[in-house]
Amino acid sequence: MGSYQKLLGLSRLSSIPNVANPFYTLQKSLQQNRRNRILAGSIRQSSSYVEEMRRAWERDPSSVHDSWVSYFEKYSSIPTTHAPSLSSLPNSDELQKIASDHIKMLLFIRSYQVRGHYMCKFDPLGINDANLHVDKFSYRGSQEQADSVPKFLDYRTYGFTEADLEREFYLNASVSGRGGLIGSKEKKKLKEIIQIMKEAYCGTVGVEFTHIADLEQQNWIRSKFEKPKKFEFDEQATLRVLDRLIYSVQFESFLATKYNTTKRFGLEGVDSLIPGMKAMIDTAVELGVESIDIGMPHRGRLNVLANVMRKPLEEMLYEFMEGTITADAEGHLLGSGDVKYHLGFTMDRPTHSNRNVHISLCANPSHLEAVNPIVEGKTRAKQHYSGDTERKRCMSVVLHGDAAFAGQGVVYETLELSDIKGYTTGGTIHIIANNQIGFTTDPRFSRSSPYCTDVAKSVGAPIFHVNGDDPEAVCWVMSLAAEFRQTFRKDVVVDIVGYRRHGHNEIDEPMFTQPLMYKIIKKHPDVLKIYSDKLVAEGRVTREKVEEMKAAANTVFNEAFEKAKDPNYRPPPSAWFGTQWKGYKTKFQLGKNDETAVPKDTLQSIGEKISAVPQGFNIHRKLEKMMRDKRKAVCDQEKGIDWGTAEALAFGSLLLEGTHVRLSGQDVERGTFSHRHAVLHDQKNETKYIPLNNLSPNQAMFAVFNSNLSEYAVLGFELGYAMENPNSLVCWEAQFGDFANTAQVIIDQFISSGEQKWLKGSGLVMLLPHGFEGQGPEHSSARLERYLQMCDDDPDYIPEMEDTGVRQIQDVNMQVVNPSTPANYFHLLRRQIRRDFRKPLICISPKSLLRHPQCQSDLLDFYDNKGFQRVLPDSLEDIVPDKEVQRLILCSGRVYYDLAAERDKRNVKDVAIVRIEQICPFPYDRVGQMSIRYPNAEIFWVQEEPFNQGAWGYVQPRIATALRDLNGKEAFYVGRNAAASPATGSPAIHQAELDRILEDAFAPNYKHEQWQWRLSDLLSKTKK
Repeated sequence: MGSYQKLLGLSRLSSIPNVANPFYTLQKSLQQNRRNRILAGSIRQSSSYVEEMRRAWERDPSSVHDSWVSYFEKYSSIPTTHAPSLSSLPNSDELQKIASDHIKMLLFIRSYQVRGHYMCKFDPLGINDANLHVDKFSYRGSQEQADSVPKFLDYRTYGFTEADLEREFYLNASVSGRGGLIGSKEKKKLKEIIQIMKEAYCGTVGVEFTHIADLEQQNWIRSKFEKPKKFEFDEQATLRVLDRLIYSVQFESFLATKYNTTKRFGLEGVDSLIPGMKAMIDTAVELGVESIDIGMPHRGRLNVLANVMRKPLEEMLYEFMEGTITADAEGHLLGSGDVKYHLGFTMDRPTHSNRNVHISLCANPSHLEAVNPIVEGKTRAKQHYSGDTERKRCMSVVLHGDAAFAGQGVVYETLELSDIKGYTTGGTIHIIANNQIGFTTDPRFSRSSPYCTDVAKSVGAPIFHVNGDDPEAVCWVMSLAAEFRQTFRKDVVVDIVGYRRHGHNEIDEPMFTQPLMYKIIKKHPDVLKIYSDKLVAEGRVTREKVEEMKAAANTVFNEAFEKAKDPNYRPPPSAWFGTQWKGYKTKFQLGKNDETAVPKDTLQSIGEKISAVPQGFNIHRKLEKMMRDKRKAVCDQEKGIDWGTAEALAFGSLLLEGTHVRLSGQDVERGTFSHRHAVLHDQKNETKYIPLNNLSPNQAMFAVFNSNLSEYAVLGFELGYAMENPNSLVCWEAQFGDFANTAQVIIDQFISSGEQKWLKGSGLVMLLPHGFEGQGPEHSSARLERYLQMCDDDPDYIPEMEDTGVRQIQDVNMQVVNPSTPANYFHLLRRQIRRDFRKPLICISPKSLLRHPQCQSDLLDFYDNKGFQRVLPDSLEDIVPDKEVQRLILCSGRVYYDLAAERDKRNVKDVAIVRIEQICPFPYDRVGQMSIRYPNAEIFWVQEEPFNQGAWGYVQPRIATALRDLNGKEAFYVGRNAAASPATGSPAIHQAELDRILEDAFAPNYKHEQWQWRLSDLLSKTKK
């Protein structure tokens, strides 16, 4: 089969071995006749075409060439096993030309399908092309160049001549289910085919779809495009588009009139986005969507809030006058607020067909595209809680700028989640508000790819480009995108090409950098004038009707303005979070912790289940022993419980209580350090078994997923998941804590500050493996100091303290904890759920302690009522009386085990070692109690991190505050020298540094000025 035939997917007739088939007997005869081998070869090569001619003749004899009519009439009257006479066949040259022309016609049509978008009229200004590479195409000559017909769309390139324009071609392809013109089963003249292809692929709407691997999806798109008048609007639909466009355009004009010196990042130039979005929502709801999560940048956000979300206009206008600070029903200020074009909103609203839909617009920072994974996580959580397993009722929509979509890496990271089992949301509709500029940067300097949307080809998403000055085309293609998403549950992209009427904001001067472009923009009418003039000219609406509709919109805007400026007007109290958060406390309502202890029999039942596998399941022999040890520790010895087992007990107990648990991150199913093994693999057939999903028929779902190699998008996804519903424990684990900084935008802009800016909190848990164990600078530090630096508690003020520390936790933006025992980790995870408020938890987790023989807990520690211990007191049994203790060492995390081992080695009895498990909020009360308990002890802070890293910078002023009114003592620092890099790459130097830390920690006459040491000293010690 020839390469062209393979490309077009032509079938082989030889698969129909039937003697009643005339072509079968013809083919057999030709194969036996060497003198006719050339003719036979050409027939075999074109076998699918010949068979198609036979089928077409059977349906309609007039649809095929006369030479075929006589042949089929002669050899189809009765079945025969005799070979046909070659004299009755069409002339071989004639047959070859028929078959060749058919193939060339398919290639010609295919060229329009593949490259027709290059000829579309996308740019409303007529000065650019959305495709940066369009000037690289070659043309056939001066006339064709004038007509803007490139070689690959010129019929003469495929061997046709002007004389063929009136010639008819039968277009039905042999591929079953082929959509569009090729599947039309009709004869068309060449000039008609050209006209259909131009209308389908070279108008104001273009499509890129031939990169999609799925033939069904390609055929679906072809069938939508390759039909006459693919979008027509009746009178009612036309008025709806016009009305929505009027509200979009005049909203911006109204704000420009009332607040002409205020930044609002208006939508002018891509105004048809609003009617397009509303058309998309209408279609999606008709096809079963009940909930939509939207993420978008600041440009156009106010318009979307007003006209798509239907946020009350008086509330928005009040924000222009008074700012965005919000308060609860009692008048308490709820956070710092944010600029109005960052705010989100939630609304239940009807569509034009009176079907209700829940729409949520996520708040976002100015960090472009950062909100994308948040939206996906929220949608996935909605799908989980609503039982939307088909992912057809809850949908994500994300808006982008053209420069950001091409330039920001999180776009690709998020796209790559789209078809991964643990992260898919069944397709996202991506909308590019393409104003053909990025602040002051032209497109040719902001990307290397032809289109700004090319990154979406990586996931096989269809891409629709549309001229923003054609609102009907925009509405049609947006509806088509919703239909595609609901049909195939796959990402789809709509690129609305427009312009930016003003500068980057309304008070920015764009003429500095784009003078020619903005000379044209100043003369260019807005889309409302273009569209209304078109409708009036076509007689589809009267000028009076247009003016009446515009006046009605202005009345709405002015009434809202008058209401907002009324001195007595106040927006309604903020709805704190959402309906799923009902009953959860704000910081002004004291919450409570419930007990985190679990009955002993429940723990042992969980221990039995997590250490068992189904009969016939072939577990790895090493894991067999691990599971036996796990069961023995929990159910028999009731001691020796390690970190991984404690975590499983915490997860299992929450699952039995009805709390959904989700754990995500790189390699989390096994665990980076092979300590978890939440998913077991049969060694013979690779089937999987998840013990924590087999505890009880009535348990909640345990979801554990290895993520792709991404931190930014995956952490954002999990945060969105946690934000959506507080009734779940959502954990993201870094492979190493060092790598979490590639998600710094999510940490800085959402986790640490989202509640204060937008009243959007979460109970997300970040698990960050940390520990200086000689593995070098990239596998040692979770950058604890950075999280502590972002905490918003006052180091000079001791807050109101009560025994549980609840009030203190509610007052801070997030918790930073460094647990050092399995039992405390167990209670920490359960505490995150067993209370009526939520705060993000940064958990510094261990590496070497996962199997450290001293880092184990007794079962009693899990079922007694102590709960999570913010501070762990010294556990040395034969320590001297409290008043004789000479040194109180405060520390946190794994360094405790080094200190305890060194104390035993030295046989020191007058040094107490106390662990600060919860670093933020700082346990002032417990530290004060320890200082009182050891009145004669000097106080040291010992850490393994460098001086300028770790917790020292955070705890130093807080220790001083805790002791200020008790005894005025200060803490001395022991630890590594200040450093730019967290750790050394030399194991020998690492050990020398640790030895020095331990030596200083127990040195009788240590002075804090001596904390620095010389590298030469370390090297000399290493040589010894």
